Amino acid sequence: MTTEAGGAPALRHELKHQISLREDLVLSQRLGKLFARDAHAGRDGVYRVTSLYFDTPYDSALREKLDGINRREKFRLRYYGTDFSFIRLEKKYKENGLCGKRSAAMTEAQARSLLRGDIGFLLDSGDPLFQELYSKCRGKGLRPKTIVRYDREAFLCRPGNVRITLDRNVRTCPGGTDFFRPERLSLPVTERMTVLEVKYGAFLPEIVRMAVQVPGRRAAACSKYALCRRFE
Repeated sequence: MTTEAGGAPALRHELKHQISLREDLVLSQRLGKLFARDAHAGRDGVYRVTSLYFDTPYDSALREKLDGINRREKFRLRYYGTDFSFIRLEKKYKENGLCGKRSAAMTEAQARSLLRGDIGFLLDSGDPLFQELYSKCRGKGLRPKTIVRYDREAFLCRPGNVRITLDRNVRTCPGGTDFFRPERLSLPVTERMTVLEVKYGAFLPEIVRMAVQVPGRRAAACSKYALCRRFE
């Protein structure tokens, strides 16, 4: 079933930076002393994320991102590590500079069916998010476009509902046929940089603001999806 906290999902602020590997090392050590790590991470505090993004034949999601369109959305499938038993269909959207996400659990069999183009189960599922994807596959021609994989280190701060992530070793593979074969993701996207993301609710605590400061860096548009699309 689609998951939405308290009915409608809460919109959040999102800041993104591209930082060097040296800056990454300094931030990782600093954040580890101040904040709790994501409980789902491995012993080294890191977990792997593999996502498959959908787009139209005209690359609407990519173009809207690059053009800075105020209201936009994109669909993706996602799993963690090599665990195909926990796959999520997610819809990320942005409104007036704020970000939201809706998600629904999908089985491996359903995901493989979707990648084959057999999408009738989406309509029959009774799940609103599945049915929305079905409508946009039929109406707008949404289809698997590219795969994005990276290693994530995440930190949490309860005040402000803050989540800080360091995404490293971003790799890609155009198309969607290798979603369940992550070893085929051989194109390095960010060999010499890390993507720093800070997501928060109504306010950003000063301790977080100070902790993530990197001299000379400013928040900038940095979409891993857009970065990976350059390799097509």
